[in-house]
Amino acid sequence: MGAIFLDRDGVINENRTDHVKSWEEFVFLPGALTALRWLNLAGFRIFIVTNQAVIGRNIVSVQTVEEIHGRMLVQIARQGGQIHDIRYCPHASDANCDCRKPRPGMLRDLAQRWGVNLSRSYMIGDAWTDIAAGRAAGTHSILVRTGRGAQHATLPETQQHPPDYVANDLMGAVAWLLHQEQRTLVQPEDAQPLLVRQVGLAPSYSVGM
Repeated sequence: MGAIFLDRDGVINENRTDHVKSWEEFVFLPGALTALRWLNLAGFRIFIVTNQAVIGRNIVSVQTVEEIHGRMLVQIARQGGQIHDIRYCPHASDANCDCRKPRPGMLRDLAQRWGVNLSRSYMIGDAWTDIAAGRAAGTHSILVRTGRGAQHATLPETQQHPPDYVANDLMGAVAWLLHQEQRTLVQPEDAQPLLVRQVGLAPSYSVGM
């Protein structure tokens, strides 16, 4: 079974240059909650894989990150989405760990735990490191232009690790992959019809260790 791996900051919520340090600073990007609902309706397992070096740099505690994730999951569930599992790398960039993207440790760990077929999965992120991690794990990859995406789309590193598709945002990424997978969105009988816009072709918390 394939799955969807998502970066957090810049994909689901607004990226901050001074980092997301509390729930009050966590702001969902427009359309993100709807996109997550679409993935749930289409039957995908959804995982979040996020670098959180703010922990290793003693800017934010583990408890604060897990509180943010807990509140995030509640809001996502209220809108009909579901996140099956979360991995975050707490290490600073100089730690040389296996879990910090662009290394694929978090994706491989989740794949092993949940029985995910990585070759049938997608990694969606706003940075070249997300795309590189996905490619190293063997997934398809989508770069979104939100967060750091517009800037990272032009970086030499992105040319070395090209995504399969570049979308304007998470909604665009999800619409494209649903088209690729030919997935039908299954809704409750009393729900309003859900239309996937046409696109051009071109809960547990775990620290990654």
